[in-house]
Amino acid sequence: MKPPVFEYRDPRSLDEALGLLDEHGDDSSILAGGQSLIPLLNLRLARPDYVIDINKVPGLDTIEVSPGCVRVGAMTRIRRLERDPQIRAVAPALADAFRNIAHPQIRSRTTIGGNISHADPSSELPGVLAAYDGRVQLTSSSGSRWVSWADFFVTVFTTTRESNELLTAVEFPTDQNFNYEFEEIARRPGDYPLAGVCTGISLDGGRVRAARLSAIAIADRPIRMTAAESALVGVDFSNAAARQAASQAAAAEIHPMDDEHGSAAFRRGLVSTLVNRTLDRLAGVSA
Repeated sequence: MKPPVFEYRDPRSLDEALGLLDEHGDDSSILAGGQSLIPLLNLRLARPDYVIDINKVPGLDTIEVSPGCVRVGAMTRIRRLERDPQIRAVAPALADAFRNIAHPQIRSRTTIGGNISHADPSSELPGVLAAYDGRVQLTSSSGSRWVSWADFFVTVFTTTRESNELLTAVEFPTDQNFNYEFEEIARRPGDYPLAGVCTGISLDGGRVRAARLSAIAIADRPIRMTAAESALVGVDFSNAAARQAASQAAAAEIHPMDDEHGSAAFRRGLVSTLVNRTLDRLAGVSA
């Protein structure tokens, strides 16, 4: 199909882009990588009066790796991020998540800001952002504000971004006391995952000081599995039974729905398996 008629705007500065959002925000869509918007336009599921293409806005494709933080400009391509050696060194689970997004051709166009703004509950990066306790920067002509992942994602394809705001940066805190693992299960490489998990563990003398477990593709937004996190705190991390109990707690606390890809029980089983695998790897056990 062909897209509906729209007016195309091609700003060359951030101020110009924000001015266009002030003028047309409610009636516009932002074009970044286009991997979600273009199919939606062609299927006529999106019918904006204006498409604002921000690909020529300078300064939005930065990568900053500093002690305690990875900050990425919204227009940075996923393919570039997955190849960045600094990110691989300080946040290997984040690098693993980049590699799991679709196919290389798509990752060459997809931007981190577009991926996260789209708020697809099956997408990898919102789940990793949740596990890292990350946040996003929203910018308008009135200024910028930082919003935590928990306050940003509302439900399927819905966030708290206002129509006159542009997501300009994404921040992943990198606490050196935490080690992370990411894994997902899909029917074929490049498919949307049936379930995915990002697990972070901080140890103190062999016991779990803190835990962060997030899941994707099992709810209407990325979620943290707080019961499983609580089950891990204080336990001897070398105890396989304790890790298994946490994976069972994760499966018990989620409430996926039946759909054409599998039953709720099937997805609970996938999450339990993924939690157990990531915990075993973090414990140094071959899985």
